[in-house]
Amino acid sequence: MEDVRVAYTLEQCWHRVPGGTAVSAIEVARALPAVRPDIELVGVSGRHGEDPSVTFDISIDVAGLPASGPLLYELSLRCNQPRVERTITDIDLVHCTSIIPFATKKKMVATVHDLAFLHHPEFFTKRGNDVFRRSIKVLKKRADMLLCSSMATVNDCLESGFSPDRIRLVSLGVRAIEVTADEIKQVRNHYSLPENYLLFVGTLEPRKNLERLVRALSTRNDLPPLVVAGASGWGDVGVPPSHDVQFVGHVEEWFLPALYAGASALCYPSVWEGFGLPILEAMAQGVPVVTSKGTSTEEVAGGAAQLVDPFDIESIANGVAMALANRETLANLGRNRAKAMSWEATALATAQVYDEVIAHS
Repeated sequence: MEDVRVAYTLEQCWHRVPGGTAVSAIEVARALPAVRPDIELVGVSGRHGEDPSVTFDISIDVAGLPASGPLLYELSLRCNQPRVERTITDIDLVHCTSIIPFATKKKMVATVHDLAFLHHPEFFTKRGNDVFRRSIKVLKKRADMLLCSSMATVNDCLESGFSPDRIRLVSLGVRAIEVTADEIKQVRNHYSLPENYLLFVGTLEPRKNLERLVRALSTRNDLPPLVVAGASGWGDVGVPPSHDVQFVGHVEEWFLPALYAGASALCYPSVWEGFGLPILEAMAQGVPVVTSKGTSTEEVAGGAAQLVDPFDIESIANGVAMALANRETLANLGRNRAKAMSWEATALATAQVYDEVIAHS
């Protein structure tokens, strides 16, 4: 097959809260050259002031469109302008790596991580709900293929009117990073963490269910304190002041593995997720995971986590205690689960969708 040139959107990496959509886009771009050297990714985003190399730890060029942020999204959705191919020439297709599509007349692949806004609009801003709903309408018209990171999202897209022949399941992955005892000590000292702590990692927004998690932990006196790592997102997370909850804010990528490794357990009883990357990141460090049943996080956990009812305080509290009691068993199950989920596999599956779309040109 001839070499393929793909315009790869990265605007979400400049959002105030980039989140998992940015992480997954960057990780796939890092992994793709090793598994498919015949595919060239060329990054595309709005025009921003800073050097892209500061934002992107990947060795691809990033071209800037003559608009950025909300203006770029509105122009793309309403006017189908400015088109990607006017900035990046000689491309075979455009991969929109978030739900908001860029303007193009080329073949389009789009990644949809979740449709949580359809189930819980109260968890999002009015503008966010509006943009996401319009994005879905545009994707129905323009996207040749959707990549969904979980079967939960596949089913949501089917229920939203996308045909099965336009949807592919492409699960996300994790990087297994060795962490030393010294690195764990360094992170513990850097953030003034206790010797034993429970951990939550994620953007602070209502659907993460932090309020119920904190309330659940407060019902028992035999559990370690909770450390909350993540940037402030939107909405009221409803967490009351407590000496047993420590907020450390956004944690840089190089600190995260040691932060996970030092934790007694990851507590992730989210109400709704498209995937749930922290689950695999914790498992890769041999940390037991507590997460929600009946959502995509149960799917991601793959039988290697303690499952709880995210709406039941007692279930969450008991689940955390059980995870700590069965730490060794869950740690081993989690490590094996993480080994089965790699970014190389995600990149290869993504490339196969490119092949499929181009073959039908």
